[in-house]
Amino acid sequence: MSLSSAPFVGTYPELHNSCTRADGRFEQIVGNSSALEMALAEVERVAPTDSTVLILGETGTGKELIARTIHNASRRRESPFVKLNCAAIPFDLLESELFGHEKGAFTGATSQKIGRFEMADTGTLFLDEIGDIPLALQPKLLRVLQEREFERLGSGRTHRINVRLVAATHRDLPKMVKGNEFRSDLYYRLNVFPVVLPPLRERHGDVPQLVAHFVEIYARGMGKRISHIPKETLDAFTSYSWPGNVRELQNLVERAVIWSDDGVLPNPLPAVLANPLSASHKNRMTATHATGRFIDSQRALILEALQAANWVIGGPSGAAAHLGLKRTTFVAKMKKLGISRPAPQEDMNGLSESRGSEVATGS
Repeated sequence: MSLSSAPFVGTYPELHNSCTRADGRFEQIVGNSSALEMALAEVERVAPTDSTVLILGETGTGKELIARTIHNASRRRESPFVKLNCAAIPFDLLESELFGHEKGAFTGATSQKIGRFEMADTGTLFLDEIGDIPLALQPKLLRVLQEREFERLGSGRTHRINVRLVAATHRDLPKMVKGNEFRSDLYYRLNVFPVVLPPLRERHGDVPQLVAHFVEIYARGMGKRISHIPKETLDAFTSYSWPGNVRELQNLVERAVIWSDDGVLPNPLPAVLANPLSASHKNRMTATHATGRFIDSQRALILEALQAANWVIGGPSGAAAHLGLKRTTFVAKMKKLGISRPAPQEDMNGLSESRGSEVATGS
């Protein structure tokens, strides 16, 4: 998708590239990072088959988009694609949503209802948040997957179907199996071909393309012209950890386009989110960022944590844990900011290195 004819005209060379995949296999998927490429290679391998697919990934990583891609690349592409979010349906209605019911099957059943399995016959059924299906309903789901047949509620008639199932979850199903929260036989039946989607924090190279993609969409929809993305805005997007993944990025780009009045895309990330460290430091970081000294505040916060932890980085009492960061992330931030432990005579607090613990060395 070229940006040359869109309301958005980027000021960075990487944003002038096509926002969608040039090879035409997955037209709606934006990005070409190695982590995404690995996942899409698995999608391309399994899509032409009728095998059950289990899509795993954090919330907001695009599991429904991948499910649609699998359907569109399959032999069932001309048949229905039916979806159901299992977490969004109350337990007492979920069985009816899946399998349907006859009139009078229960109080309030005033007419016959066709379930999602029946709707998806000859096509694909996408069950999102499969980990939220109640234990009491899991045997019925297992049966329809194994036997390809079911009965509507209130009916003794067996219906046979030809449905390809694609399921998705952000939950740890093996852990749920061990905790007796999810049936092991159903898990193994679903886990025929797993596809793991990477979180956006592992796809930082894709962020500029995603920003350009969503800017184009929302600028066109709002009749606005976004002619410039400041480097500070793009840097904030690229360095942010995106706990809400692509969905969060999409929403924040929409917010930024709404805010834009002069053709410039503002930074919609609150100061505390532009590089989140921990909830305990939110107020301090917000106040510091208000002065416009983003880098200095990061340095001060990291140095404070290092000094409080006696310059120990790792471990439960280390500076990384104090700020709610992974050790590797913390070390990367230190290197980026040029932070290293001062020589003993320069250590104003008179702190000594802790034996047996990882300490900051700057190397």
